[in-house]
Amino acid sequence: MTNSPQYKRVLLKVSGEALMGKRDYGLDTETVNAIASDVRDVITMGVQVCLVIGGGNIFRGVAGAAAGMDRAQADYMGMLATVMNALGVQSALEKIDVPTRVQSAISMESVCEPYIRRRAERHMEKGRVVIFAAGTGNPFFTTDTAAALRATEMKCDAMLKGTQVDGVYSADPRKDQNAKRYEELTYLDVLARDLNVMDAAAISLSRENKLPILVFNIHAPGAFASVMRGEGAFTRIIES
Repeated sequence: MTNSPQYKRVLLKVSGEALMGKRDYGLDTETVNAIASDVRDVITMGVQVCLVIGGGNIFRGVAGAAAGMDRAQADYMGMLATVMNALGVQSALEKIDVPTRVQSAISMESVCEPYIRRRAERHMEKGRVVIFAAGTGNPFFTTDTAAALRATEMKCDAMLKGTQVDGVYSADPRKDQNAKRYEELTYLDVLARDLNVMDAAAISLSRENKLPILVFNIHAPGAFASVMRGEGAFTRIIES
């Protein structure tokens, strides 16, 4: 394998749960710092990076709706949780001298920029990491869908999804010892087999725009950079 990165511009999707580490709730500083360090390693390879952060470690709209809350209201609360996570990741990146901008789909100028596509592209061209917060700004859409949307808008070469395991499996490998890990799948495979990697809207949007999705373990040290070089364990989701 070559040591040079396979892609020039990528979006990294990090779930809120990935930021919890071993905690039951909130942000684990050590985990956030480790992810920030991995992002810096990829930046030093000359790759332009943007991020979408989930909010499930603080509030999950679906869970709020299940508890009797209005779904749209619950989703807005979840979007605000993603802004909190984005600011936490921004702080960790800037501590290690990575220039960063947070852009929110919900306007809150005192803490971050509003989402403006061309401004975001300019930031990335200047070597800044752009963190997209507040999902799409609309209820009923997940941060996975927001990630596919932003990756397409930013003309990214690939979308990387950092998860708790090293790829896409036929079942949860933490519960089923016989779960099979896939090296490569098509978008239709994921939809037809109902593989729980991203929601259908995110997969369909990626398929329409021929956006490769690479799924890897965000907690494995240096895994982000390894995947960028085409090394290590990950699952690639592409057109057939």
